[in-house]
Amino acid sequence: MAVGWAGDDSVSQQIQHNIDDEISRVRRNLITGESAQFCDECGEDIPEARRNAIKGVRLCLHCQSSLEHAYQRSSLFNRRASKDSQLR
Repeated sequence: MAVGWAGDDSVSQQIQHNIDDEISRVRRNLITGESAQFCDECGEDIPEARRNAIKGVRLCLHCQSSLEHAYQRSSLFNRRASKDSQLR
C-alpha cells in the first residue's frame, strides 16, 4: 500500500531507475580500440599481459584501482543518504 504521494509501484520504479543508471554508466565506460603502452595518468609502462587481457586499456593497474575506488566512494553517498535519490 502506498502512502502519501508515492504510487503503488514507486519502489519498483526506483529499483528499475537504479539498474538503468548503472547500465548506462557501465556502457559509457566501455573501453574500445588499441591499448596504450604507457599509462595516461602516471606514464608508467602498462605490462603486455594487461594490454592483451583488456582491449583498449589506458591506465596501469594502480591508477585504474585508484579511479575505481574514488568513483565507488562518491557514488555511494547519493544512493544511501539522499532522499532525492529515493524519491526520484
